[in-house]
Amino acid sequence: MKSLFVLAAFAAAADAHYIFNILFVNGKKIGGEYTYVRKNSNSYNPSFPEIVEKNDLRCNVGAKPGGGVKTYEVSAGDKIGFKVFNNELIEHPGPGFIYMSKAPEGTGVDTYDGSGDWFKAYEVGLCKGQANTDGNWCAYNKDRLEFTIPQKTPPGEYLVRIEHIGLHEGHKSKAQFYITCAQLKISGPGGGTPSPLVKIPGIYQQADPGIRYNKWTSSPAPYVMPGPAVWDGN
Repeated sequence: MKSLFVLAAFAAAADAHYIFNILFVNGKKIGGEYTYVRKNSNSYNPSFPEIVEKNDLRCNVGAKPGGGVKTYEVSAGDKIGFKVFNNELIEHPGPGFIYMSKAPEGTGVDTYDGSGDWFKAYEVGLCKGQANTDGNWCAYNKDRLEFTIPQKTPPGEYLVRIEHIGLHEGHKSKAQFYITCAQLKISGPGGGTPSPLVKIPGIYQQADPGIRYNKWTSSPAPYVMPGPAVWDGN
């Protein structure tokens, strides 16, 4: 009986894992799994806090340039969504983020390794109440993360990095990182200066209060978003 219980618990934990590998634009599904998203080698399994010190933090383990991933053309002001595979949901409490990095001039994003500058375009955390109630997290039980490309985004080809951090084991120093990168070519008038600019790795430390976080107390600490501030769009 104990063995059956352990197996059931393991299966339940695996079922709660997810990966953002399907692109949506203005509410419409574009392509299939990994058509416009770089394929990671750890499937829907998470990475753990050690990843914050590695280049894998950019797009996840094994998600390198090449591999036949396509680049999709969108416009500044479009609403972009990244859906979880296989009709799964975001089944862990925690924050979600979108980071963007423009490929160098003369370099297609399909060959870009993400070693340049990044900025945070979007973040979502608690919608209400305290962190110890899973449903208070805005992304919890949703099937995607969505954001609107800022109108003044400089035109060009971008890596768009999608990330959700599951905090259910943050108190054990085992926060779970679910990361993918999409390839987008963005058109528009530009005129903005994204900031602050950061390098990845370099945005987090393992001991950041928003990563090594205990949501399980009756009165958890106010949640502090990890990483840089969101670009204000100007």
